[in-house]
Amino acid sequence: MIAERTGLIIWLSDPKSYKSLEKYGTLHYFSKKMNYAVLYVNKEHADDVVANLTRLPFVKSVELSYRHEIKTEYSKNTPDKTRAFSI
Repeated sequence: MIAERTGLIIWLSDPKSYKSLEKYGTLHYFSKKMNYAVLYVNKEHADDVVANLTRLPFVKSVELSYRHEIKTEYSKNTPDKTRAFSI
């Protein structure tokens, strides 16, 4: 059975220390320009991981990702206009 995952956005003050985040979950993305990292963890352990991450000296703040709230199933309600312009 696949565990349900959730994303965490971690704002960093020291961009060099982002590699130490890998022990808390799966490091998906790191931005050098904006100094944040995206970390995926199991949903049941997310609260514990957030508590541990906020204690780190190089972490400014931790936010939960809103990706699970975005609708990802789309329906095509508009008619296909390309058929009207065919020869």
